[in-house]
Amino acid sequence: MSETKNVFVTIAGRPNVGKSSLLNALIGEKIAAVSAKPQTTRTKITGVLTRGDTQYVFIDTPGMHKAKNKLSQHMIKTINDTVSEAETTLLVADASKDISDAERTLVSGFSKRANVILVLNKIDLFDDKSMVIKRLDEYSKLCDFAEIIPVSVLEKDGLDLIMEAIEKFAAAGPHYFPDDMLTDQPEKVIMAEIIREKALNCLNDEIPHGIAVTIERLNERDDRSGEPILDIDANIYCERDSHKGIVIGKGGSMLKKIGADAREELEEFFRIKVNLQCWVKVKEGWRNREALIKNFGLD
Repeated sequence: MSETKNVFVTIAGRPNVGKSSLLNALIGEKIAAVSAKPQTTRTKITGVLTRGDTQYVFIDTPGMHKAKNKLSQHMIKTINDTVSEAETTLLVADASKDISDAERTLVSGFSKRANVILVLNKIDLFDDKSMVIKRLDEYSKLCDFAEIIPVSVLEKDGLDLIMEAIEKFAAAGPHYFPDDMLTDQPEKVIMAEIIREKALNCLNDEIPHGIAVTIERLNERDDRSGEPILDIDANIYCERDSHKGIVIGKGGSMLKKIGADAREELEEFFRIKVNLQCWVKVKEGWRNREALIKNFGLD
């Protein structure tokens, strides 16, 4: 019997570089919320992939940004703690953007013992690949990267190279999760994140950062035809009364769209018919209230 191996990998980078999309692509299932809006990921999300004797444990972190409230402070602490403890890190960068101060700060926090792989994403945006080479050269001066891999997560180009690079750092040891497990996130957290993602994608730019979702009730039953159905009651929290009206929309149209989009993905993910009921509530300034941040599981 061959010995088992494991490798823990932190995925880090500034907002909107494709960290969560990369995690989903590597795992082969969508377990992290994806949106064009920054700061979609708020907490550490663990994805698990077991291939043969090797178990890969990926830890997706929030995007590095400037703290503007207590929630942001928690997010930045999550990044710093995770990066400082990581032995293997994927630094995901956007090939179409100049190196930011946040990225320089992030690189400076890498442990000296860490194996850091630079993943330069979005190379599909360039017809002239000389620009990609220029960006690779700029990043190579920041850190002694173990490897530098240009990829397009959108086109799934280069993912095999990332896995080959990570495999080199796998060490003999047990599989800490069941081999068929994809994530350590509880079902309710996944459900809330799916609903929040749909809200992020549907709402205007000034609203989403003030959105939080909690699952209040979860019940599986048989419908009239004897088919299993999952009843989900969810609260969507916003920070102002004026935002509540926007989330609900004229005649409830926006809330219906968010609910319909979320229901479709919930049914696909959990492979069961879903009856989703959403309510919108206001918690003034919740992102600066420690008790509420903790209550929403974002601490």
